[in-house]
Amino acid sequence: MKKIENVGSYKMYYSRSNFWRKIANVFKKAGEKVIYIALLLYYVLSDPDVSKADKAKIYGALGYFILPLDLIPDVIPVIGYTDDLVALVWALRTVYSNITPEIECKAKQKLFEWFDRVDSEGLDRFIRNSILK
Repeated sequence: MKKIENVGSYKMYYSRSNFWRKIANVFKKAGEKVIYIALLLYYVLSDPDVSKADKAKIYGALGYFILPLDLIPDVIPVIGYTDDLVALVWALRTVYSNITPEIECKAKQKLFEWFDRVDSEGLDRFIRNSILK
């Protein structure tokens, strides 16, 4: 897969309303892992103690997620959100120290509103594995 370059250049595509619109439109297709990471990053943005540099990385990754045109078109079944996941995981890895138990709780609560079943332990394992690589 082609490396996603300069994720920060996608910041201009981020806004709260665009974020929630994208989530509402794609949460089932994108899957709980993509949505969970997007939510974690979204909630990190609301923490006033997070540095501007970390927020810029998050804005870039979420902007890429929101942007309808990306390296792998989202409409392609199974792999359509792979590039979005790469950008989101990259941002998550770089700002992970900002994720508090409260942020994890908020993100999971949203997931439970949208998905019939959420594998909370599987998500935690996925996040740990993504961060440790």
